[in-house]
Amino acid sequence: YGASGTETLSGLAQFVANPGALRPMVLAGMILTMVGFAFKVSAAPFHMWTPDVYEGAPTVVTGFMASVGKVAAFGVFLRVFWVAFSANRDHWSLLIITAAILSMIVGNIVALVQTNIKRMLAYSSIGHAGYAVIALLNPSRDSLFALMFYMFAYLFMTLGAFGIILILRRKGIEAEEISDFVGLNKKNPMAAFLMLIFMFSLAGIPPFGGFLAKFYVFMAAVHAGYTWLAVVGVLLSAVGAYYYIRVVMAMYMKDPVEPVEFMPNRMEGMALFVTAGMTVLLGVFPLPFVHYIETSLAILVP
Repeated sequence: YGASGTETLSGLAQFVANPGALRPMVLAGMILTMVGFAFKVSAAPFHMWTPDVYEGAPTVVTGFMASVGKVAAFGVFLRVFWVAFSANRDHWSLLIITAAILSMIVGNIVALVQTNIKRMLAYSSIGHAGYAVIALLNPSRDSLFALMFYMFAYLFMTLGAFGIILILRRKGIEAEEISDFVGLNKKNPMAAFLMLIFMFSLAGIPPFGGFLAKFYVFMAAVHAGYTWLAVVGVLLSAVGAYYYIRVVMAMYMKDPVEPVEFMPNRMEGMALFVTAGMTVLLGVFPLPFVHYIETSLAILVP
């Protein structure tokens, strides 16, 4: 604003499109704006608040921040940089690539050593921010579709995972450490099966929505000429699958200490049914949702 004198996205777009407008103040403003959005979406290296806040906040608040808040932040991130700063993509694309790589590395590697499941999911969300940021590199319909589908799938599988943790805590299980999920399949098969769906989807294992979400993002990167970045994403996604599978192994391959009641009330059951159902449908029958997103794209990108 100090350099351009306008707060509208269209006004900023016109201003920065002028070759003579790229003064140091404008570049500094673009960089600081990106830092602010990277902080909001938990992208490295501005992610340090995420694990502590996710662990310390009430589970229902953590679930909201990890899903709804992040999806909204990506929506604003996309609009500002694709609308206001699209003419200067060459000046900020390197920052996007750096944030994507760092987020995927930090999120997936550090999550491997976490024992607290909320901290694990916090680092997981940092890794997912890295995958999603890849779609911001190229302002095209393919990239916009990939980001929208990714956020759509991420919303349900993340809400579902935190929903299981929340309900288990209300039923007498601490559900803070991964060790609290030991033998959950024998304690309550329904809770374990739902958590398995969400863990496999977050890991990007077919036939769940998380697999297609990552596939679309990586394909968008390939079409934009960033094949090497897609390869890095696939490799780090394979590394990250371990810590999700570790939760599944604890639930299914170890003996429980004692049984636990898992009978969600009507609203809780409906929420779990919707999140699990959508996570599965997005993987095995995605066409209705693909058409819905494409219809939205026709409105957003004439």
